[in-house]
Amino acid sequence: MAGISATRNGRVRVLIVDDEPGLTELLAVAVTEAGWRPYPVADGHSALRVARGCAPHAVVLDGMLPDLDGVQVLRRLRYENPKLPVLMLTARDGLEHRIDGLSAGADDYVTKPFSLEEVVLRLRGLLRRSGVEETRSSADDGALVLGDLVYTEETREVHRDGTPIQLTAKEFELLGLLLSHPRQVLSKAQILDHVWSSSFDGGGNLVEVYISSLRRKIDKGRAPMIHTVRGLGYAIRAGEDGR
Repeated sequence: MAGISATRNGRVRVLIVDDEPGLTELLAVAVTEAGWRPYPVADGHSALRVARGCAPHAVVLDGMLPDLDGVQVLRRLRYENPKLPVLMLTARDGLEHRIDGLSAGADDYVTKPFSLEEVVLRLRGLLRRSGVEETRSSADDGALVLGDLVYTEETREVHRDGTPIQLTAKEFELLGLLLSHPRQVLSKAQILDHVWSSSFDGGGNLVEVYISSLRRKIDKGRAPMIHTVRGLGYAIRAGEDGR
């Protein structure tokens, strides 16, 4: 990961790494309300993959993760980008983690439980000290992240697990529609209306063909993300094994 700087036509990107879904959601809301774009993940390996794809401007990193230790993740992030601002989250009794995190290169830390306002203030300070210019432009990089899948509308690039995936124009549009409605079931009619602007006879078969093609490219050799909900349509979800 090369050195990071904020672009004038994009929002500041904040990678949030925590395995507590409720807390992650609250942090993502706070980051969004601050005018930044959140990239929430639940484990260390996902954090490293997503970081390579989205090039975050700052990271909120829990010290206790289900796979890699937070300090391990921090050291790997630091190896790839020594100047990346990292705010560690620790438990009240996590003095050892706090010391290890600061020794490994964390820029700051907050202890749980904490206020969201405190996290935003500390992040703002880290971004300012690192020279990242915050922008509140309505335009952004159009990036969508789900698990290890990163979709960047501006550059029309798709990566999964850090590997680039080549899509046709319609496949790219279809994937963008699914990612814009994560975990939501979209019917064939809805997909036709949004991607092809039509509901002609045989359109259902067209959707099936493109879904199948997209699956081969996105899901092949990996945990499936594109799921069929019988009789209803299709949904994209991360971290599930069944279709």
